[in-house]
Amino acid sequence: MKSEPTPSTRTYRPKLAILCGGLLAGTGDIVFAFVFYGATKGATVLGVLQSVAGGLLGKASRDGGIPTAVLGFFLHYSIATVAAATYFAASRRLPVLVKHAVPSGLLYGLVVYFFMNMVVLPLSAYHSRAYPQALPPLPIIGHMFLVGLPIALAVRHFAGARPAVNQP
Repeated sequence: MKSEPTPSTRTYRPKLAILCGGLLAGTGDIVFAFVFYGATKGATVLGVLQSVAGGLLGKASRDGGIPTAVLGFFLHYSIATVAAATYFAASRRLPVLVKHAVPSGLLYGLVVYFFMNMVVLPLSAYHSRAYPQALPPLPIIGHMFLVGLPIALAVRHFAGARPAVNQP
């Protein structure tokens, strides 16, 4: 019977940790947005993706059709990958982020949610108001479980422990 490799025997692959973390978080977040905003605001897939592009283009993104939706798609996954790279970088200085990946990831999802809503959106071309507005519990929980947690688990799995350097 073959057992799961331990972090010390697993290949150290930080690029894969960041890529997988970004892909998992980006996919979880965008699927959540499609379902949640589709159900609560009648948003379409095209509209959700265009709203992401709106951070760069402003309200004109709504008139851009599929090209702005494609831009929104790439921006969304770029942001998720930067979030994964940030967590990975922090985990090199704070090993607790790897050792306790589940609570750390859930907390990181909160950090990402509030950073996006209090810093990124107000500075975007949309010039959205920063929170505190009414705090919607489902998007916050969604970020915890669909953004922060997958990033933390990907980092733990692919780059949890830096390999020992052989000293002569």
